[in-house]
Amino acid sequence: QAQLVESGGGSVQAGGSLRLSCAASGRSISRYAMAWFRQAPGEERKFVSCIDWNGRRADYAGSVRGRFTIAKDNAENTAFLQMNSLKPEDTGIYYCASARFPSGVCTSRAIDYEFPGQGTQVTVSS
Repeated sequence: QAQLVESGGGSVQAGGSLRLSCAASGRSISRYAMAWFRQAPGEERKFVSCIDWNGRRADYAGSVRGRFTIAKDNAENTAFLQMNSLKPEDTGIYYCASARFPSGVCTSRAIDYEFPGQGTQVTVSS
């Protein structure tokens, strides 16, 4: 299992941007799909975005499509989530996730991933 450390969260005003990073160790992410989920206060963890193991395809939740961009840098063993035009409803703890099995396409199902990190808090004020 890879160890994942999320960073880059913070407090911003609506319309602002943040770039989240997910540094992996213990295993190369080059052959694993990666994903981001978020959990708002009092709510379940929800899918935000994912990217296939080879980086050729990405998927997004409808609420963030067109504003967020996911990427993975295999050389740095790091995944990223660029978040633009942030809205208050984007507030939550953002978790990076690594697929349980290699060479797979990304999915929106949390059960398909491992979540070894602590998450990073994103707060968007209106």
